[in-house]
Amino acid sequence: MGDGLGYFCKRESEDGYKAYIEKHASEQEVSNCSGFQAMFMANTRRVKGLRTTGVGGVTCSRHNMWRPNGMGDLQVGERYCNMEFLLLSAVLHFSLLCLVVSYDIACQFSIHFWDRMSKMPSALQLKIPRENLWWKVPNFHLPPHKKRCHGPYSFHWMPGAGMTHGETVEQNWALDKISDHVLPKRLAVAIQEGTKHQAAFDTFTSGLEAVRPEQLKEWKAMVIEWESKQHTDSSDQSPCPFEVADEVTTLRDIQVQIATEEYICTEDGLEIEREHTLGAFVSMGLDLEEAQRRLEIDVRALKEPSPTQRLGFTKRRTALLKRIHKFRELQRIYMPALRSALSETQKQIFDGNGEQLPEATRLFMPSEIADAGRRRQVCATGLPDIEARLRLREAEEALNAVRNGLRTRTMTNRYKLRNWTGQGMMTKGQGILRQINIKIHTAKLRYCYARAAVLVLRGHGDWEDRLCVLNDDDVRALNERALTVEEKAQNAHWAELGGAVVEGGVDRASALARGEGSHTLSWIWYTAGVGARRVTEEEEDLRLHETLRLEWCKAYLRARRYSEEVRLLREEMRRTIAFGRSEVAEWEWLARSDAADVALEVAEGRRAYAEEHAETERQTCEMLARQWAGILRKADQYLEGNGAFDVDLTDELDPEEEEARLEAEAQEEEY
Repeated sequence: MGDGLGYFCKRESEDGYKAYIEKHASEQEVSNCSGFQAMFMANTRRVKGLRTTGVGGVTCSRHNMWRPNGMGDLQVGERYCNMEFLLLSAVLHFSLLCLVVSYDIACQFSIHFWDRMSKMPSALQLKIPRENLWWKVPNFHLPPHKKRCHGPYSFHWMPGAGMTHGETVEQNWALDKISDHVLPKRLAVAIQEGTKHQAAFDTFTSGLEAVRPEQLKEWKAMVIEWESKQHTDSSDQSPCPFEVADEVTTLRDIQVQIATEEYICTEDGLEIEREHTLGAFVSMGLDLEEAQRRLEIDVRALKEPSPTQRLGFTKRRTALLKRIHKFRELQRIYMPALRSALSETQKQIFDGNGEQLPEATRLFMPSEIADAGRRRQVCATGLPDIEARLRLREAEEALNAVRNGLRTRTMTNRYKLRNWTGQGMMTKGQGILRQINIKIHTAKLRYCYARAAVLVLRGHGDWEDRLCVLNDDDVRALNERALTVEEKAQNAHWAELGGAVVEGGVDRASALARGEGSHTLSWIWYTAGVGARRVTEEEEDLRLHETLRLEWCKAYLRARRYSEEVRLLREEMRRTIAFGRSEVAEWEWLARSDAADVALEVAEGRRAYAEEHAETERQTCEMLARQWAGILRKADQYLEGNGAFDVDLTDELDPEEEEARLEAEAQEEEY
């Protein structure tokens, strides 16, 4: 119960939390990135009559553990002075070589951090070089940031981060619990995924070395140079090799425009809650449709799913159903007369009384009401126009995703023909092509849905010049010709025999080479540039080069991050057992020590208590070593590069092998 002796920081001393906060009570914080809620509340929250408005806390982003002295009360939101004092108090009690800080507004919080820290009590100031302090934004919180923040502040692109996501503090606020099996399960997943992604990366790289060796060297150098500069050096503005610059207006940009217009039109000027706006309602519907399509595609892709896969589908359906119920609540507000316009069967679907699966449930968006007069009666004023604007941008984004997928598929087929031989290599290659084609098919469906909605809402117009009807024959790359009727029949026969046939016909034994006598370019490449200008071969090659660079860099990162995750988990499990053994030694020392001026009965009780705890710790260490032996052995084999593994969490060593392992590790600890 003492001040600063638990999870809350030291408050009442001369250099304590309270005195430091009082010195910075009037500071204003300005953001040059997105409009962060934490900074907005710190500057505008009304706190008259309140001593405390919340609690700030610091956790370990790897292990979900609250840091001692890492918590403190907040007066007016998450102000810099509050959070920096808590951060430095939380890392005060151990020696640091380097530090990675994960914070929602790290891009702003890190600015002038060293200057602010120099004004703090000397005991709290970091003693590490500036280049050893890394700032990152948690994965879930990063997308709303401006584009320039996505590369430098992403855990995905950070060397050594493994699969750390930085969202553990949010999990702790939500009372997330850690089970005793979390480490071996995470290690098993990391080994399995790491093996898969390393094989995919090796296959990808071997093909590129055959057809684009110079570009591959350039990409490797680009990645190495960029990673070497990612620290607190804010002056480095080199482009991130894992991202491509956006030159067009995105769906998110249109959503922001609509939200801004709704804000301006508000009479009293107060900010409207996101769930209670027309734009947010339509955006929720678009997100639901996308989730429905993805789930339906995943279900159809597995003819005989395993029990684990069926469980995953059930969980996704449950989550989707909850989102649909929330959507219906808002739909009754913004489409109040909708139910009266539906048939009896449709009313059952609307009320949730039908037998449709969540992924097949109709949402009854404004675009699903074909009659314009009825649509105006059903919908709130302005709702159809908002959906039309969002659908138009959604269609353009989806069409661009189709083009990018086709570029990737083209290059994959090129080096497949040159380099993939043997059953094992072909099996891996078919898996890669399958994932690419699923992405293309998903984007095509999204485009078709969006275009059909625009046609209903706006009718025929100039927009059809760049957003034409997308047929299956149109989904082909520059080097793919349209299939003849005979070839389509051959593909159908091939599929019946068990072959892998996908759109475009390129996922069979070979890619379709371009025949100049019968080749016609799909319309999707005429509208890929400005207006309706036809894309040249040189321009498309540059885009293909950029797409391949992006895919290779991301494949490189996925393989590397999983390898790092295995190393981190392997070391964390070793340290767990090593710490337990140190506790055994501590309790044994207490059992042997003699306390002066203590009665014999008390001394015996102390000794018995210490021996009991020593034995408990010893049994725990032996149990963990036995249960983890198999997975740790496979982790070592994985790190040595000895192939793929079918990981089993129940693997155990025999007693003699386990005893030898324990003895070897004990000797290593003594050394």
